[in-house]
Formats: sequence, structure tokens, C-alpha cells
Amino acid sequence: MADTVLFDLFGVIARQQSPSAREVLRATAGVPAPAFWATYWALRTPYDRGEVTAFGYWRQVATALGSTVDDRQINRLIAADVASWSVVDDDMVAVVERAAASGRRLALLSNIPEELAAHYERHHRWLRHFDVVAFSCRTSHVKPEPDAYRWCCRALDLAPGRILFIDDRVENIQAAEAIGMRAHLFISPTQAHQAITELDTVPRRR
Repeated sequence: MADTVLFDLFGVIARQQSPSAREVLRATAGVPAPAFWATYWALRTPYDRGEVTAFGYWRQVATALGSTVDDRQINRLIAADVASWSVVDDDMVAVVERAAASGRRLALLSNIPEELAAHYERHHRWLRHFDVVAFSCRTSHVKPEPDAYRWCCRALDLAPGRILFIDDRVENIQAAEAIGMRAHLFISPTQAHQAITELDTVPRRR
């Protein structure tokens, strides 16, 4: 049975981009919204995987949109992008801290570029609760690819069935279940806490 909890970051512990933050980022790019967001996401995976730098990513976005960007604008885009993903759900941080205090083993799995990963490491001390932090920019594996989950199993030295994965996206949950993990589709901090406490009948690390 599962006794280790593997959390997603964005949409679970951290919030998705707000409309206002999205508009700041789009305005910084100076491109109409539909085209900007389609290109932003179409080119995102190599950036999340660490295959291209932030400067490389934003130059690719600009080229695909038929525009150009200089280094100063790219720095502004990076700052706006990081800010748009930086709001944390304090209720979920409390869930993480309660789970850690109970002796539960915790890990984190996130599709995230290096600039955001470094930001979270600098500003969020609650990351210390995680035995394993699997940032895609450093593991070279992104969800929902099976190897993203297998990387976590190897790092934790656990069979998939020993892990409960919590994520807000159905495709990521299905991919985790396909390799044998237990999974919980995130709806709220209350439900996530309940899913974790239901593991209390199995042995935990002290």
C-alpha cells in the first residue's frame, strides 16, 4: 500500500496563472492573446525539459509570432512569467506541513523551467519537507510521460504502488496509474488532506 505522497506543484500547492498575471505577461509580449497563448504552450515542453534556455524559448516564441525581442524585453518576459506562476495556496502548504510533521515521506514532481525552479528554491522554505524534488528542467522528463513517474520511483527507491500521486490534471493522474501508482485528482486542500490521512493505517517513516 502507498505510504509516500508525491505532489504536483502548479494547480495543487501553487496556483495556476491568474487572469491578471496572464494579461501582464501577454502585454509584455505585445502580441494578441489567442496567438500568444497558443505559441506559449506549443513551444513550452522543451523549455520545461531544460532543452532550451529562457532566452532561447522566448526568441522561439517571438519568431513563431513573427516578431523580434531584445535581451531587455526577454528579461521582462522572464520576470513576468515567473511572477505569473509564483502564487502559492497557503492552505495546501499547511497540508504539506501537516503530512511532514506526521512522519509521512513526501516528494514533488513538476513540469517547470529552470528560472521558476530557482525562484521556488530561493523563496519557499517548505520545499525542505520533500525528500525528492523532481523538477522537469533537471530530470529531462515531463508529465505525463511515463519516465517522469519512473524517475521519481527510482529516486525514492520505491515500487510505484508505494506512492500516492496528487495532481490536478486527469491526463497526469491516468499516466501515474498506468505505471502502478495510486492517484488522487486534486479538487481542494480538504480532499487532498483526507486522501493523505487515509494512508495512516500503513507504516510510515519516523
